[in-house]
Amino acid sequence: MSALSRVADEPGTGKIEIFPLPTDADFLHGLLTRLFEAHWLEIVFGPCVQGAVFEIVAERAPKKIGLFDGYLTVDFGSWHFHLCIGENKGGPRNPTPADLAAHRRTARAELYRSLGADGAPRSWGLRFYNGAGEQQMTVFLPNPLLTPEMKPARPPDFSRLALWDKLRADCLGLAPDPLDRAAKGFPCGG
Repeated sequence: MSALSRVADEPGTGKIEIFPLPTDADFLHGLLTRLFEAHWLEIVFGPCVQGAVFEIVAERAPKKIGLFDGYLTVDFGSWHFHLCIGENKGGPRNPTPADLAAHRRTARAELYRSLGADGAPRSWGLRFYNGAGEQQMTVFLPNPLLTPEMKPARPPDFSRLALWDKLRADCLGLAPDPLDRAAKGFPCGG
């Protein structure tokens, strides 16, 4: 597994084990469509940057998921979001300059798990970054250290790793990792 992942020490976050994913539009479109159609009730998502975290929980399944001019749109009816995952050309009267299109498009996608001081995972998710290295979106996956209501789970509920295990299998061909079942404590706070 070490050949597939790398560990980084991120300021303000700590140690993160990163599992790179493909960034082609077809892969990302399929992954995000499956995630939001089948698992919208399980995930929390939004931008997660230094100084701001948006933890959005969908109240219903998306009404529509589509791809137009490189932008994936996930429409929940009363609100929606766009994520540039493919080639953004713009319109005939206002074409997108190549450098701006490269800036907008997802250039890095990854599964990740944050690691505590003891080396055990504390949180699991997906992250997407544009061509300038700016974070576009984080998808926080169900956490065995938290209940669905975001309260500490005592003891941990490792059945909540099912989506993580599925994504590792589907995207990376990896079996469940016993290290994930070593998680303990509270996932936030260092």
